[in-house]
Parts: sequence; C-alpha cells; structure tokens
Amino acid sequence: MKPTDITERATFLPDLCGVRAIFGIVIIGELLAVVLTLVSSGTTAAALDRLSLISLYTQWVGLSGAAVLCLLGRWINPLPESVVAVISFLAIVSVATVISELAWHVINPMTGVDPLIRIAHLDFLARTLGISAIVGAMVLRYFYVQHHWKLRTVSEAQARLDALQARIRPHFFFNCMNTIASLTRTDPRAAERAVEDLADLFRASLGGAQSLASFDEEFELVRGYLNIEALRLGDRLQVKWAIEALPAGARIPLLTLQPLVENAIYHGIEPLPGGGLIEISAVCRNARIEISIANPVSSANVGKHRGNQLALENVKQRLAANFGARGAIEVEASEQRYQVNITVPVAAALTELADAHHHS
Repeated sequence: MKPTDITERATFLPDLCGVRAIFGIVIIGELLAVVLTLVSSGTTAAALDRLSLISLYTQWVGLSGAAVLCLLGRWINPLPESVVAVISFLAIVSVATVISELAWHVINPMTGVDPLIRIAHLDFLARTLGISAIVGAMVLRYFYVQHHWKLRTVSEAQARLDALQARIRPHFFFNCMNTIASLTRTDPRAAERAVEDLADLFRASLGGAQSLASFDEEFELVRGYLNIEALRLGDRLQVKWAIEALPAGARIPLLTLQPLVENAIYHGIEPLPGGGLIEISAVCRNARIEISIANPVSSANVGKHRGNQLALENVKQRLAANFGARGAIEVEASEQRYQVNITVPVAAALTELADAHHHS
C-alpha cells in the first residue's frame, strides 16, 4: 500500500458545500451587512429596516457565490492555484453582477411606487461589484494563506515522523548484522534465515512513517526479529505469546512493537545471566485493542540504561501523530518487572485503515 500523501492534489479552495463553510459565509455576510448599515444609516430608527434588506442582499450574493464555487470545485481543483484563484474571483464577480441585475430589474419594480433601491442603476451595480470584488479577494487570500499554512504544518509533521522512524531503523539493524556475521561460518542456514527476517524488517522500515500494518503483520515482524535474537541469545531468551483474536482490518503504525521488544531484550534479558521471559499479549476489550510487552528486570541493572529512552519516546510520538489522544502508551515498572502497555481504540484503527485505502 502506498503511504498516504495528505498534500496530493490539494488546492487552497476549500469544500464550500459543507455546513461549516455555509455557516462561515452567513456570518461573513451578516457582519458585512452590519458594517454597511452603520456606515449608511448609523443607529437611527430606520437602521433595522435597512439592515434587514442589506442582510438579505448580502446573503443572496454570498450563498449564491458559494454555491457556484461548490459546483465548480470538482472541475477547477486539479488546475494550478493561480488559475483556480482567477476562475474563483471571476465567478464571484459574475454572480454579484447577475444578482445585482436581478435585484434591479425584478425585485425593485415589484415594490411599486417606492422602490427599495433608491440610487442610480450604474451606481448600484458599481457598489455591488466593488464590495463583492474586495470581499471576494480577501476571502480567497485567506483561503490561500490557510491552505499553505496547512501544507507547511503537514510537511513538517511528515518530516518529523520520517525522522523518528529513521532514528529507529539503525537501532535494530546493526545488532542484526552482527548476529548474522557471527553465523555465516558456523551455521550458514541459520544465517540465511536471519537474512530473510532482516530483509522483512528492513522492507517494513522503508514503508514510510505513515504506513499502517495489520496486527498480524506487525506480530510477524516481531517474530522475525525474535528469531534473529534467539540465534544470538539462545536459551537465555524465552517468549510467551498470548494473542487473542483481534478485529479484522484493524491497523497500527509499522514497527510500533519491534522497538519495544528490542528494548525488552536490551534492558531486561541481556543484563540477566540466566536470561528471562518476554511476555507479549494482545486483547480487544471494550472497543479497545490493548497490547502489553513485559520483561524481567535485574535489580542490579535498574537505572543503568535510564538515559536510553529513544525507542519508547519515538513510538509514543508516532502513536500520537497517527491517533492523537485516542492512542496511548503507558509504562508499569517495578524492581522485578517492566511492562509497556499500548492502547488503540478499535474505531480509530479501522478509520485509519479506511483513510489509507481511500488515498492508496
């Protein structure tokens, strides 16, 4: 699956068909009506009547312009930004022209002897076009600045995620290479299997910081890594799996669990002369997927590697980047046991899957 690119084919013109966009246009139109009323009528008794008429007119122009841009959006969005801006501006001015002519030639004569519009035709048209052009240009400029701010934010977040994952890769790569090098002469078959497991891990690491994997795929990568470490540690490394059935299609960021398992080996198994047991469990409970990785801790080794929290912090930040507050990682530590718990809501995991399929 291709990593999701949020910026792909994005334009600064937002979706003007949604409720939020319509609400924003109504607010802008009403504020404009208030300003125009205060300028022309102040706070006199006739100001409320004038405000109602100007509000009706500004809403008519604003919502009609938004409707036209909504219809044009699917056709002009693939075009360059400058072309989209010009077409959008011309569409706003054209809509304002049509509505001003309708108001003058259709609505105004219907009021009888006392017309609603008490200025000359060209003056009315010029005022409508001038205000529409100014407000339209300001709104389009706001859309442009907001769009590029979002692109910059997304780009920085993507670069940060890529940097986080790049810092995880060497953490396991060099350990694996040392193990393989030691086996090339003594056990070529084991070295070959280790190379295959390492290739799977390295292929996963090239998947991108936003790539998602099913839990089965993630557990398989962990098993491959443990196979390599088992060649190095032998009987000192024992693993107990307790994986219950998880929802089909639920996903997690690639290489979320492997760095934590490596930490369990580095901090828990290696310092113990007799090794120890790593427990990996996963369960779906109350619409939440809960995964735990536990390892023994030597009391003599407590605090020895306290400064090396890189993998744990990176995984924490990647979970936050993909799931926000919906994903969590917690640590339970004692003198004999160290356990990392990861929690991901099932709905969030499935939503990320749907979004990834949509953009793939």
